[in-house]
Amino acid sequence: MKTDLGTLLVEAGRITQEQYDRASSFAESGKGKFEQGLVDCGAVESVDDVYRFVGKQLNMGALRLSDVELNPEIVRLIPLDIARKFNVIAVSRIGRNLIVAISDPNNIYVLDAVKFITGCNIQPVISPEEAITKAIDTFYADASSFAEAIKGMEDDPDIELVEDDQGPSESELLSAIQDKPLVKLVDSIITEAVRKGASDIHIENYERRLRVRYRIDGDLHEMDPLPFKYRAALISRIKIMADLDISERRLPQDGRIKIKIGGRPIDLRVSVLPTIFGEKVVMRILDQQSLRTDLTQLGFAKRDLKKFEHAINLPYGIVLVTGPTGSGKTNTLYSGLKQLNKPHVNIMTAEDPVEFNFDGINQVLVKADIGLTFAQTLRSFLRQDPDIIMVGEIRDGETAEIAIRAALTGHLVFSTLHTNDAPSSINRLVDMNIPGFLVSSATRLIMAQRLGRRMCPHCKEEVHITEEQFEMMHVPDEWKKDMIGYRGKGCSSCNGTGNSGRTGIFEVMPISKRIESLILAKATDNEIREVAVEEGMYTLQMAAVEKMRDGQVSIDEVFNVTM
Repeated sequence: MKTDLGTLLVEAGRITQEQYDRASSFAESGKGKFEQGLVDCGAVESVDDVYRFVGKQLNMGALRLSDVELNPEIVRLIPLDIARKFNVIAVSRIGRNLIVAISDPNNIYVLDAVKFITGCNIQPVISPEEAITKAIDTFYADASSFAEAIKGMEDDPDIELVEDDQGPSESELLSAIQDKPLVKLVDSIITEAVRKGASDIHIENYERRLRVRYRIDGDLHEMDPLPFKYRAALISRIKIMADLDISERRLPQDGRIKIKIGGRPIDLRVSVLPTIFGEKVVMRILDQQSLRTDLTQLGFAKRDLKKFEHAINLPYGIVLVTGPTGSGKTNTLYSGLKQLNKPHVNIMTAEDPVEFNFDGINQVLVKADIGLTFAQTLRSFLRQDPDIIMVGEIRDGETAEIAIRAALTGHLVFSTLHTNDAPSSINRLVDMNIPGFLVSSATRLIMAQRLGRRMCPHCKEEVHITEEQFEMMHVPDEWKKDMIGYRGKGCSSCNGTGNSGRTGIFEVMPISKRIESLILAKATDNEIREVAVEEGMYTLQMAAVEKMRDGQVSIDEVFNVTM
């Protein structure tokens, strides 16, 4: 599609050859689709503009699926496997004429196939590929592989586990987990999670039920219930895939699964934990394609991005990113490293675990149980002639001291801390017995971050902000004038949640001369914060309110993230 679409746009004079080349490089680097590359380089205002233009050139209508209320019965005139294979969805039917949305107008075969299957005359309209994929995921959900796989298990007479107080025997489990319906069920659980954009899969045992939940945009969503009687076989199948011991049900186990979904590799980090009613499994989904490593796409305000990029391009010093687990710290550091990853630079990382692999970066998996701690790995790094070092997390004074001294001896060091905001990180390091003069000399920038749920652009609506809410959010008086609040109402595009994806909220604090003096004077967190704000720092709350003002997050999300 990329080559045909790009060629058509260039030949029609809609984009220049340079814009085509830049969009091609954008797509080939894995940052996103070719069409999104055209938006990023300024060739078009939106992806919808591309498809409207192409539709006009080909005398074909262009349709924005989010503006249409689809009928599930019409949608399912096209079987799911055909819809997924050709990225096509039925939109409406008038008599024997069926309107279908396609993303590749040059694929004549798909129109012939749909005509043969449905017995209708086909009228194609063009829509963005991602919009069609999302509609397929939404409208085929009820009849998806989840339900089919469960029905297959119910219909299979060979899957029958007899349990005593100790649970089914190992031989029974080994036999059950090879059955095709069970294999299909586990595959469908994982595939569905990836398609929905989930970050984690939770499979939980209770006294009389087996629950599956997906974490999507930071919230857990419960899926269809699974057959309770297959709980042991289901969990054993996952343990086999993760190369874990299926006979061990009393101790926690950790493993990893590598699979391919839709031709792209997916890593799953698996954690199994014994509970009073059986084992609970949590699978963290590590999808390289969904990883955003473009700093401009993380949600930085321009002023903050400029400060962060300045700090990571310094020849030495330490840059700290702070925040709770799941706030996107590692993703931010990966993005910075990717920007700095050049042939003449030696980059080394110590991680626990290594979540994503990057060509050109030397990544080490820390294994504390065999003595390979962050501190020990960092010592070894210093004998490997590094230019840039990333320490996954500063957990103790020993690691902190080595990282600080590395930063003072000509190395650029990235790391993370678990603190609530940027100013409190200073005294956290001091509490680790790092002298204040070393902290002030080595630290170049500290950044706190959170992830906020971005409102669905298709259903957001204005809401009134009360004076009490203004006060609770500490909104400056000059911001109150004409400020409008928003919330996501919920629609088919966002599955009724009112949210669509997440965006970073950042508190960026460069270590200025004044802040260095405060560190040496053993100032409190509040004293450091006051000076940082005077020098232009937006606190997490101010940054969240700014995103609300810009219509990116709701009022509720401001409170959820920062209070």
